[in-house]
Amino acid sequence: MQPRLAILILTYNEEKNIGPCMDSAAFADEIVVVDSGSTDQTAAIVAEKGGKVVVHPMTEGFAGQRNFALTQTQAEWVLFLDADERLAPDVAAEVRRIMERGDAFAYEILRKNIVFGQPVFHGGHAPDWSLRFYPRAAIRWEGIVHEAAKVTLPVKRLQACMFHHTYQEWERYFFKLNQYTTMLAQKMRDERKKVRFSDLLLRPMAGFFKFYILKAGWRDGRMGLVLALLHFFYTMTKYLKVYYGAPVERK
Repeated sequence: MQPRLAILILTYNEEKNIGPCMDSAAFADEIVVVDSGSTDQTAAIVAEKGGKVVVHPMTEGFAGQRNFALTQTQAEWVLFLDADERLAPDVAAEVRRIMERGDAFAYEILRKNIVFGQPVFHGGHAPDWSLRFYPRAAIRWEGIVHEAAKVTLPVKRLQACMFHHTYQEWERYFFKLNQYTTMLAQKMRDERKKVRFSDLLLRPMAGFFKFYILKAGWRDGRMGLVLALLHFFYTMTKYLKVYYGAPVERK
């Protein structure tokens, strides 16, 4: 028997993205969508395109959702996608060759980020290698927001890439910013991280300097400046929520 491939996608109100995402993954033997309670047409679109949709509340963060997704298929290989990602056409042939050879490796794939319709090549969004393709039994996810794939195999890189259409609408961007910063702040509070008032300014400034200067975000023009400023705001918001949220040790 040929090994099977399942593409696993997490969703929440992704009716604008899920169709093109699934179209780019149509070569897979199975597409499994784990939805955390969408109120739009996401589930209906998945079903219409022949995917399997499982509703599962996100009570354990993104890593918990991804680990749950792994239990919803028996395929030997899995490839994780986000709804706003699209696989390049040459991914299909490359992953099939790997599966047929039975290579005992996990694979990173290069995400080419497109922000509000503009490709970005510098700053905090590039290069963006993400560990997404592996034998199902070799992977587990850890982390609440910026989750990480933990594998028991050596890691290689695919030659093919994916396209990440991130931040397409400002409302969606600020929804995610609020969601992510709340979850990260809660994690910091749970770990009793020390937070000083000075962190509210110094850490955002350091983040801006890293994205805009050290990682050459300025080379992406106006969008590079906007993204660096947004990272400043993101970082400040996270620390604000810790400092003025549940009690933590302060100095």
